[in-house]
Amino acid sequence: MTNSPLRFATFLAPSMFPVYQGIVDYVGQRLGCPTSLVVGESFAAFAAGEIDAGFICGLPYVDLAAQAPPAVVPLVAPVLQGSRYQGRPVYFSDVIVRRDSPFRSFADLRGASWSYNDPDSHSGYNLTRYELARRGETRSYFGTVIAAGWHQESIRWVVEGQVDASAIDSQVLAIALRDDPDLAACLRVIMTFGPSTIQPVVAAARLPEALREQMRAALLAMTEDPAARAGLAVGFVERFVPVEDATYDDIRRMRATAEAAGVLTLR
Repeated sequence: MTNSPLRFATFLAPSMFPVYQGIVDYVGQRLGCPTSLVVGESFAAFAAGEIDAGFICGLPYVDLAAQAPPAVVPLVAPVLQGSRYQGRPVYFSDVIVRRDSPFRSFADLRGASWSYNDPDSHSGYNLTRYELARRGETRSYFGTVIAAGWHQESIRWVVEGQVDASAIDSQVLAIALRDDPDLAACLRVIMTFGPSTIQPVVAAARLPEALREQMRAALLAMTEDPAARAGLAVGFVERFVPVEDATYDDIRRMRATAEAAGVLTLR
């Protein structure tokens, strides 16, 4: 147990904020300490002592873990509901277009306009670079590439015809389709990237190991509590499972493949 406040930050999709707030509240109840959740602004806040734990993408995780000493330690990762995830801590990146567009495959997108959420995103950016490298393509593949800031904004841009296509985190897309029943009639998925290891919940490496283990145990215990389990289900999360640094080697390999092929950026 700890009486010191634990400060969490989320660097992930805004649509998941209520789910993350419930997770943070549960950890505080289990550990008997105050907790708070903010929208993260800088990954440097972990090492600076401003954030104790957080919800981050796998791509910035591998960068933070590569620091000397590592800035964060992975605690757990979610297993999402649905047969496509096969009970594993993975997710996909679904390439979406407008339903009435002429695009039927990724190969049709040569010269098309493309949006991504953020360069620190594996699902929206790194996976796209990897796919281009895998196909022997370059960053000139798309005609126009625009930063949207968030997956939800990319979805809106595709629906409104501001861009032709985008790669969307499958969890975020599922939430968007649930929350807007009319959205399915506007979009088509023409390809899926992945699976990739899903985003971890991390703790600052400067925290005592005993405290990190208490936090991990609390997260793993959430499925034993009916109310907590219901809160996770809002984000299509079935449960948490333990992860370690090596769990994210797939993301390291994909980035290395893109960089070796010279696909350093999307534009």
